[in-house]
Amino acid sequence: MSAQSVDTVGSNEDQLILVNASDEVVGYGDKKSCHDNDGILHRAFSVFLFDTRGRLLLQRRSPKKRLWGHYWSNSCCSHPRRAETILNASSRRVREELGLSAPMSFLYKFEYRAEFLGLGVEHELCHVLAGPMFGQPDPDPDEVSDWQMVDPNHLDQELHAKPEKFTPWLMIQWPQIRTRYWCHVTRSLREIGRSRVFA
Repeated sequence: MSAQSVDTVGSNEDQLILVNASDEVVGYGDKKSCHDNDGILHRAFSVFLFDTRGRLLLQRRSPKKRLWGHYWSNSCCSHPRRAETILNASSRRVREELGLSAPMSFLYKFEYRAEFLGLGVEHELCHVLAGPMFGQPDPDPDEVSDWQMVDPNHLDQELHAKPEKFTPWLMIQWPQIRTRYWCHVTRSLREIGRSRVFA
């Protein structure tokens, strides 16, 4: 692995929260170890941010990333540190990666495991959140190589036509959001004064 194939904002020595399948804390481990070998189940989060036109913010992960560098993914993904809540951690990472502030609401959580080219493994109990974005992204280039605003219907089509462009967790989460949680997403956005988004 090259010296650059690491996350630059988050340290590999960050203490992540190890959990069981019920999302109960069972210990702590450094970030690198959690993604080595077979992977260690740990708590994570994924954020989906929408603009006033109802478009989703997608980011392209930096090629410096150890796992799935240069793949398109949802707005922000990361891990809470030891003693950090999901909401605090997600707000922190949205600010660090994207230069944005965004109120978020919890949708659901799920466990998944995915291997990447022998370079590491994601094995996460992932909390999925959604909310509106305020302002224009100003991403950290060490974390995000590109970004775009995508119409939900267009993303549906792209995930079906070109799945190889996207991270595995986005491929799992987006269909769930669209089929099971879309009403919740749109209602939450309306509650903060953005009813015109999905009119």
